[in-house]
Amino acid sequence: MWLFRITALLSGLLFGAGMAISGMIQPEKVIGFLDVAGAWDPSLAFVMGGALLVFMPSYFLLIKPRKASVTGEAICLPTKKTLDSRLLSGAAIFGLGWGIAGICPGPAVASLALGDKGIVLFLLSLIVGSLIGQLVLEPKQPSPSIPQN
Repeated sequence: MWLFRITALLSGLLFGAGMAISGMIQPEKVIGFLDVAGAWDPSLAFVMGGALLVFMPSYFLLIKPRKASVTGEAICLPTKKTLDSRLLSGAAIFGLGWGIAGICPGPAVASLALGDKGIVLFLLSLIVGSLIGQLVLEPKQPSPSIPQN
């Protein structure tokens, strides 16, 4: 299962490097993007658009035709295709947190390299909130497990 871990590590490093190089680990860039009525900063849209320009051809040529993952494991796809109150409320809470903090979890992890105590507090709060959510929702629906070896 070491290939699974190496693939996850390389993917995370690539994502983090992209976020750092593009400047999207700076909360003020995200807040500037969300401030459509004020000093709007479109740079986040360009970063996302550039990422899609690279990802889309790769997806259709390399990823979609696959029957198994890079590690050889079966590809886990969601079976649920409906929108429900749990999904919508979770998305709204995530969006609210993103708008208030100006940063989402991926760039926050990449921002750890900057040594900002606010980012550490944000990530600790994210972990605590996730654990509380898991405790509250555990009886309703257990979360899928990641293969261990």
